[in-house]
Amino acid sequence: MEHDVMHEVVVVGAGPAGLATAIGLAARGVSTALVTGPDRGADHRTTALLEGSVRILEEFGVWAQIAPRAAPLRDMRIADATRRLVRAPEVTFRSAEIGLDAFGYNIENDALRNGLLAAAMEMPNLHIARTSVERIDFGPDAVTLKLADGTSLAARLVAGADGRQSTVRAAAGIKMRNRAYPQVAFTATVQHTRPHEDTSTEFHTESGPFTLVPLTGDRSSIVCVVTEREAIRLLGLSDEALARELEARASSVLGRFEMEGGRGAFPLAAETAESLVGDRVALLSEAAHIMPPIGAQGLNLGLRDAAALVSLAADAVATGRDPGSREVLARYADKRQRDISGRMTAVDLLNRSLLSDLVPVQSVRGFGLYLLDRVGPLRRRLMRLGIGDKAA
Repeated sequence: MEHDVMHEVVVVGAGPAGLATAIGLAARGVSTALVTGPDRGADHRTTALLEGSVRILEEFGVWAQIAPRAAPLRDMRIADATRRLVRAPEVTFRSAEIGLDAFGYNIENDALRNGLLAAAMEMPNLHIARTSVERIDFGPDAVTLKLADGTSLAARLVAGADGRQSTVRAAAGIKMRNRAYPQVAFTATVQHTRPHEDTSTEFHTESGPFTLVPLTGDRSSIVCVVTEREAIRLLGLSDEALARELEARASSVLGRFEMEGGRGAFPLAAETAESLVGDRVALLSEAAHIMPPIGAQGLNLGLRDAAALVSLAADAVATGRDPGSREVLARYADKRQRDISGRMTAVDLLNRSLLSDLVPVQSVRGFGLYLLDRVGPLRRRLMRLGIGDKAA
């Protein structure tokens, strides 16, 4: 491998957002390097790629490779399964109502990442270093990355897509603001005897949402937000006992359950970087923001980060400007800040409303769902926002 090769952009992190960023830049003719980081273990979670994210992956030329492994989400049903005094009516959002074939597509994380990695391996203009970053040195005109395999890379811009424990963020001296929740997301995949009919169902419970999201075939992924003690109990159940319990929580809407491998539990937290940018550094996805898995917003937000950074950096390179300049980075931060803070606030409010025992809070949530059920323009506007469109 060459030493101290100069690129326009080095992307650090080979999760879906990092891979999409590297592919998008290379597709626009930008000289790009991708540092993958350490090999990852199996990830049995799934991601709902909403329609806005599908458009981004289409634009980057990779959706066709991924689509066969994804299940469409045509309808989304929300049911109040709390035992509280004020309960909300059931609401169903139909993608056809806003002229879409589907709100998005649910896909297993490993299938998504492997599909993107295969596409990245075929890209011209993209150098892939399957190693980790050991040190980052910041200079006035470029950043030098010392890699674990003994080589170095230099770039005018570093895109930090290296997750919650971001090396790039730490090197840039950017801190995170943290908010922990008293909940854990328990995840699992089930086979079921009734077809899901491309419908996602979210039961709102006192401990948080219990969500069934379609996968290919008669299979669904489950995200069950519970207390830490309850998550430990669920992790310890036999496959048979867990299947029966999840089936009961789902009110048997999909018939009888059978467990697939790979259950997991993840503490819920909301974290945002104090700044999205540093000297010749832009942060994206979980290096920049972490949110609870509610409303399928996390990776979709990260892919919008990727799209914004690709557009700004590629335009800068195409017009002979520096993609790591303060002007380009300020535009990136400005372009993404409102979207990120708005989504974080919305998810936080919904989560807090589910935890609240106060009748007025329950009433507001219930009345909001009632309005969504009854008022077409309001519902359609919210659906467009949910898939990644602007509120306008």
